[in-house]
Amino acid sequence: MKRSHLMRWGATLCGGGADFRLWAPAAKDVELLLGERTLVAERQLDGWWRARVAGATAGQRYRWRIDSRLEVPDPASRCNPEGPHGASLLVDPLAYTWSDGEWRGRSWHEAVFYELHIGCFTDEGTWDAARARLPALRALGITALQIMPVADWPGRFGWGYDGVLPFAPFHGYGAPDDFKRFVDAAHALGLMVFLDVVDNHFGPEGNWLHAYAPGFFTERHRTAWGAAIDFGDEAVRDFYVQHALYWLTEYHLDGLRFDAVHAMRDEPREGVHGRPHILEEISSRVRAAFANVANAANGAGAPPRRVHLVLENDSNDAARLAAPGTPGRYEGQWNGDVHHALHVLLTGERDGYYAEYDAPVAQLARCLTHGFAREGGPHNVEGAPPRRAARNRVPLSACVNFLHNHDQIGNRAFGERLTVLAEPAALRLAVAIVLLAPSPPLLFMGDEAGAVTPFLYFADWSAELRDAVRRGRVAEFAHFARYAEAARAGRLPDPCSEATFARCRVQPGPDAAAWQAAYRTLLALRAMRLQPRLPDLLEDGHDAAFEGRLLEVRWRFGGERAGVWTMQVNLGPEAAAAPMPAGERLHAEGEATAAVLGPWSGRWHWLDTHEDASFSLSRPGGRGPG
Repeated sequence: MKRSHLMRWGATLCGGGADFRLWAPAAKDVELLLGERTLVAERQLDGWWRARVAGATAGQRYRWRIDSRLEVPDPASRCNPEGPHGASLLVDPLAYTWSDGEWRGRSWHEAVFYELHIGCFTDEGTWDAARARLPALRALGITALQIMPVADWPGRFGWGYDGVLPFAPFHGYGAPDDFKRFVDAAHALGLMVFLDVVDNHFGPEGNWLHAYAPGFFTERHRTAWGAAIDFGDEAVRDFYVQHALYWLTEYHLDGLRFDAVHAMRDEPREGVHGRPHILEEISSRVRAAFANVANAANGAGAPPRRVHLVLENDSNDAARLAAPGTPGRYEGQWNGDVHHALHVLLTGERDGYYAEYDAPVAQLARCLTHGFAREGGPHNVEGAPPRRAARNRVPLSACVNFLHNHDQIGNRAFGERLTVLAEPAALRLAVAIVLLAPSPPLLFMGDEAGAVTPFLYFADWSAELRDAVRRGRVAEFAHFARYAEAARAGRLPDPCSEATFARCRVQPGPDAAAWQAAYRTLLALRAMRLQPRLPDLLEDGHDAAFEGRLLEVRWRFGGERAGVWTMQVNLGPEAAAAPMPAGERLHAEGEATAAVLGPWSGRWHWLDTHEDASFSLSRPGGRGPG
């Protein structure tokens, strides 16, 4: 099976040659440099330039030359073998033969995510090396891989959030076909593959769009990372719509995670009426593209292909979330509130954004029953309104919960994991809370092996930018009491050092076998007992009760096997009286007797509808939202 995404952007092989297109509205003249040839591009309407070249073949290198002076890569390049400072490569996407013709994806309620950075997941840091690890992840109980961004960026290493060629996989991980083989192998194992995409800004090095297409950007507002994208221009909107469709089609991905969408502002333009927000348009176009698409190998009448869309949204905007497949909406969002509340309980840290989590048990209760604890203006946008206690309810199926992700480890000065910061018993309980809640869980690479290796911020910047990043990192952490001394003394890890990057290659921790057994047990229980019921999870009616650090949550299910999934946990270092709930016991963590929960202990039960579903915790003042 062959796959290719046809779009106006970039270079397309066709009819014994190739068609090259560039949007460069500010250019006076444009030339295509193809191998040793120089061809004058034809000016077209609305800022487009085009060069049709007979005899062009896959494997040739090319660049665009703007106004006889500036040579740039194709912004929609499918491959830049030497990175954004080098030439683009003319690629034939039909050269790869896929073997996953029968793959139609998996249902959203089956998702158990595993976030990984290709460069740090293995010692080799390549698609091929990561592909060899996939059977172990399937055996663990993972069903969905969440790949950190791969849009090509300059240098040898980086997180991926400063990419400048959004259609070209990072040159350091391997060739485009290596990525496709990775996806193909994942599908053969029943694993979905999601890609993190960054549509809110371009990186600071290797992006030349300002010179010939300034309409990509706006000065009306800025992001925390640089110039904001102007989604008011139709060509720019099409770039990002095609970007989503490209990865889902040509790389056969199962879903996308859109980074920091609170920074994707799309303000109405004078004279333009009724146009949806860019996020709505991307979702609607994706839904329409795959609504009736079944793989050819399955014939007419086969079920449509499942494609899922996930957000990171610091504003916790409930209006963007809905049931899977809803046009204009997204089925998932990373839920930082669950992490923040649990982090405060496990570590006692209360500075920075953790200061908002001043009632962590109550806030965790709200997250587990209603979705979010906070909503409103994002933390890192100047002039945003203050965040407030959440008032809206979101589907629990839309909340992707986690204890770690790249941000929550990597944005710390020393990149510590909870395996270093928290007591083992406390962490084991928190893992069970996340994995045995109805919401989709996410692990960060190494969690399952009790990794203690850090995940630090790293970026292979050069010259002045490298020095600026180093200074900025010191200035940022000088404002935190626990990091100020290290910042002043120059003890912070150097983000631009290859040694910093090397420290982040994930390694099993000293108790790896025990952690792996615990994760396998919990994920097997989720797969056997919870996952089959998730399609019948009610939209509301979930509630919680809490007394001090004791928390009891009831999740309600309908359907033929209606009932209540119960969690009762002690989120503190002291034993506490807690009468055992009714129903079938499914799992226990720590020391749990009929009347007492030991420190950092918990138990999970299933109650059929005819059983007593009242709370064991008695004080009515501790009831959560319901």
